[in-house]
Amino acid sequence: MTVRKTPSLAVLAGAAVLVTLAACDSKSDSAGTAAGGPIKVAASDTACEVSATTAGAGNLTFEITNKGSKVTEFYLYAEGDRIMGEVENIAPGLNRRLIVEVADAGKYQTACKPGMSGTGIRGDFTVTGGVAKQSDSNAQKAQATKSYAGYIANNTSALQDETVKFADLVKAGKVDEAKAAYARTRTYYERIEPVAEKFGDLDPAIDVREADLEPNQQFTGFHRLEKDLFKTGLQPDSGQIADKLVTDVKDLVAKTKTLELSAVDLANGAKGLLDEVATGKITGEEEAFSHTDLWDFQANLDGSKGAITSLRPIIQAKDPALASTLDKEFANVQGLLDKQRAGDGFKSYTELSQDQVKEFASAVDALSEPLSKVAEVVSK
Repeated sequence: MTVRKTPSLAVLAGAAVLVTLAACDSKSDSAGTAAGGPIKVAASDTACEVSATTAGAGNLTFEITNKGSKVTEFYLYAEGDRIMGEVENIAPGLNRRLIVEVADAGKYQTACKPGMSGTGIRGDFTVTGGVAKQSDSNAQKAQATKSYAGYIANNTSALQDETVKFADLVKAGKVDEAKAAYARTRTYYERIEPVAEKFGDLDPAIDVREADLEPNQQFTGFHRLEKDLFKTGLQPDSGQIADKLVTDVKDLVAKTKTLELSAVDLANGAKGLLDEVATGKITGEEEAFSHTDLWDFQANLDGSKGAITSLRPIIQAKDPALASTLDKEFANVQGLLDKQRAGDGFKSYTELSQDQVKEFASAVDALSEPLSKVAEVVSK
């Protein structure tokens, strides 16, 4: 995930939903992992204590407890900071679970991120042996990942085409047209962001917010151009930033063509996109200059539903009640979004009342809870 800071208390409903989502996830039943049971992680403001630093390849389950005073995150990284799995929004005193498929032996790293910022408190983690990926060994799961790969291919192709058009408008100084294209272009990125996060520095380069910049980190990507277009006016280097965005997006598109995802990856990605809503869209902090958060909200919902649609035959076969609940809660969130449409897009987020924000927060909560169960269902 692009680094996010702890949400502002200025939007109380947005802050409250973080705690609620974490509490919902803590209710999940245990899932299998390496020999010895789930790997316990005690996260605090200054430490990330992992009960085991070695595990056999396969589905690994980490159970994270936040013993600190800050909202935290937990990550499992492969070489090059490639994200294998992540859990966000772990409020103080609460637990979250991460189920991640690691098929290849090798060196990995665990990381806790108190305050949800920085590179995290890292620790070495070794995976031994090796297993066939679920997508390779199970026909139904293979079909799910194939279906989702098509979804990713369609959206990354559109992302590249639209980013080139958007960058050309910026370089031509066509501010009004670039503003109009901004949210539409980002739609394709927001739908596939969990995939983008697999590639080290590409997600921050494309999507970092100004508030989340690390010391000496250059402000690039969509949000830098958002600031230029909607707040400061185009800058002398706006054209260069636009060109870099195109280069980074093309790099992302090329890398996604060789990425192999498992059914568990799809489940975690669907949940991660709802976390994106909770940390950025509900609070109104994602699109700080354009206030086009509802466009992103819709795109995250689309991406989450795209992953679940691919997994639906598996979910339906193993837990039909869960499939029914997911359908109901997706429809509920979509219904709330439809009420905020304006033309072919959405109202400015600043036009929403606090009651409407709270209603969205409640709906995201209700959808996040069943989504948190999908990884366990498909990993069986």
